[in-house]
Amino acid sequence: MRNYSWILILLLAMSSMACGGVEEQQEEASNATNNANQDDQNLTDAEYVEQATFTDFDGNKVSISDFEGKVVLIDFWETWCKPCLASFPTMQKVQEEYSDSFVVLAVTPGFSDTQKDAQEFAEEHDYTFKYLMDSNNLHQKLGVQGIPFKVYVDAEGNFIEKSMGTSGPQGDYKKLKKIIEQYK
Repeated sequence: MRNYSWILILLLAMSSMACGGVEEQQEEASNATNNANQDDQNLTDAEYVEQATFTDFDGNKVSISDFEGKVVLIDFWETWCKPCLASFPTMQKVQEEYSDSFVVLAVTPGFSDTQKDAQEFAEEHDYTFKYLMDSNNLHQKLGVQGIPFKVYVDAEGNFIEKSMGTSGPQGDYKKLKKIIEQYK
């Protein structure tokens, strides 16, 4: 019986050392990843937004800087989000009223929608938004935990603010007009 106890103790000690080695390897890999992304982790929300790039349905890179001269609304949405879809008519109305100075980027973060889902929605509806995929995970960098989530950028490409939710059609309309008038 004593021999079995010593064998068991020896096996537990060896197992413990082996697991420690795996944990050390995992920690080293994690540190390497963290060091590679260290510069990225030190950015502010404004810097993330101002450098943001997305992908259109054809696989082309689209940058915030592509819309210089227009106030930009980055609207994180998905096809299943009723509040997101309820705000689309208001955003479309404002985009039509300010066609020379405002653009909506309807960005799918990919929580559950695929590009196909977003593309089918875009083809079935008459909204003239720029539909994009969040291929560089801006939503994660900004800490988006729910949608609709809106990010506003001025005509010079500078971050204005971010907000989650909706204020209803009238509230959203007034807020958009105020931002456009102030930052165009």
